[in-house]
Amino acid sequence: MASTSGKIVVGVDGSEGSVEALRMAARLAPALDASIHAISCWHFPPIYEGYVPPDFEAFEASTKKELEAALDQAFGENRPADLTSELLRGPAPELLVEAGKEAAMLVVGRRGHGGFLGMHLGSVSSACVSHAACPVLVLHEDGKVHGRSHHRGRREH
Repeated sequence: MASTSGKIVVGVDGSEGSVEALRMAARLAPALDASIHAISCWHFPPIYEGYVPPDFEAFEASTKKELEAALDQAFGENRPADLTSELLRGPAPELLVEAGKEAAMLVVGRRGHGGFLGMHLGSVSSACVSHAACPVLVLHEDGKVHGRSHHRGRREH
């Protein structure tokens, strides 16, 4: 198992789920004696390759603005003192899994809607759950805990 540092990596894409992920990381950080490292990824969509000249600066600037807005929405003027942030160029699933190799935890929001709303993970959260070396916490956009309790055998009354 990879050695872990005292940091919680948070994937931030500007969604409400990622804002909730930032807030949850701030609540968990003291218990894990960890800092918070927010990561936003930007990537030139392959569908445009060969048709549109890439404006990498615009993609990066847009992602930086989105990251700052999410941090402001999550914390306002009261950002955690141990919060750092980073912009990375490349596909989010691979970059977040890589960042998780040295983290105590990876926290992401769930944006996927699949066939039944609320039942499927998005592609990024699914990749993180499947491949990250550290524990992964996936939060719904509404910040509520969703799930069902399954019991085997007889139920106690």
